[in-house]
Amino acid sequence: ESLVVCDVAEDLVEKLRKFRFRKETNNAAIIMKIDKDKQLVVLDEEHEGISPDELKDELPERQPRYPSHAAAIWSYYKYQHEDGRVSYPLCFIFSSPVGCKPEQQMMYAGSKNKLVQTAELTKVFEIRNTEDLTEEWLREKLGFFH
Repeated sequence: ESLVVCDVAEDLVEKLRKFRFRKETNNAAIIMKIDKDKQLVVLDEEHEGISPDELKDELPERQPRYPSHAAAIWSYYKYQHEDGRVSYPLCFIFSSPVGCKPEQQMMYAGSKNKLVQTAELTKVFEIRNTEDLTEEWLREKLGFFH
């Protein structure tokens, strides 16, 4: 089978652009999925004031998802630096759970880079087990950038 690379829906591109430049300072997340029939990455859910621990409860255990998790300003996760500064990095978390169908995994993996390029994301992480998505895990991942 050839690798399917899905385009990103135009309304999602606009939503991601607005999400990136939002002014609120609470954690927020946009969860995306692939519409297999249209071969498009589309919006699945939006969440305001959500923690990484709450976000993992929103992710299906057997289907890949793209939770573009963020908190504040850029709609990102509120990150407290060791020196006391606060930043709000926008994180792209690719959820590809163990046990989902191989063709689904291929479609999501093949479309991931296109989505990352389209949304101009730099902090890209992957989880295989939704239980791994915790505040501690995200802080550890972000520590490499700051």
